[in-house]
Amino acid sequence: MNTGTRNLSKLKKAARIILVGPPGCGKGTQSGRLLDHFKLTPISSGDLLRENVRNRTPLGIQAETVMRSGGLVQDSLMVKLIVGELSKRGWVETRGNLTSGICLTGPLSVIGGPITPRASDSPTASFLLDGFPRTRNQAQSLDSEVAMNLVVNLDVPHDAILDRIANRLVHEPSGRTYNVTWNKPKNPGVDDITGEPLTRRSDDCPETFSKRLKSYAEATQPLLEHYDKAGVLWTVSGSTSDEITPQLDAEILKRFG
Repeated sequence: MNTGTRNLSKLKKAARIILVGPPGCGKGTQSGRLLDHFKLTPISSGDLLRENVRNRTPLGIQAETVMRSGGLVQDSLMVKLIVGELSKRGWVETRGNLTSGICLTGPLSVIGGPITPRASDSPTASFLLDGFPRTRNQAQSLDSEVAMNLVVNLDVPHDAILDRIANRLVHEPSGRTYNVTWNKPKNPGVDDITGEPLTRRSDDCPETFSKRLKSYAEATQPLLEHYDKAGVLWTVSGSTSDEITPQLDAEILKRFG
């Protein structure tokens, strides 16, 4: 039995998790480890949007119209998309089980007023939400439909991030990343899988990245304050992913085990 299966057996209720962290903090690494260790289901807002557009669902058609006009998909549409996916999986129910499937046309309602969706507390309904929310307003929209119960703030020192970025190489077609100090490719300068050349991103320089980190902090602070007030924010600190992972695993088992 692998580590992930053992951990999953210890979960006694659903973990509905969001990871928040600055660019270059290792959020992708932590996400991958969480999915592996606890067998969480990844729910990507971007993937769901693309799938709905590709399948020509009512929501996808509506979103595509907005995007083609140069606009941003409304928060309410993104929330419907996410809640619809959870409903399809049986992880969100409306009170009285009055509806099923994907809600595409508007807020759930019955005679007398709206219905508040109820999230399953089964450990098999555990998921990691990626790409949404990014702002306080988006978080408030999501709160009205499904309550996330753990928001992890990855606190990595800026100097550690800048050092990591300075040594980062990327395989652009796949997004695979390497680091010349601690995650080297098998052969210098080429991707392990395809053998294609690795490159540096144009904005991977200390000056540019410092500005990105500052902008991120300013934009994200209201989101963190929102979840802190809701009582679901937890901050974990460390300079490397290997420092953070054991703390994160322990916290999940403490809360949901």
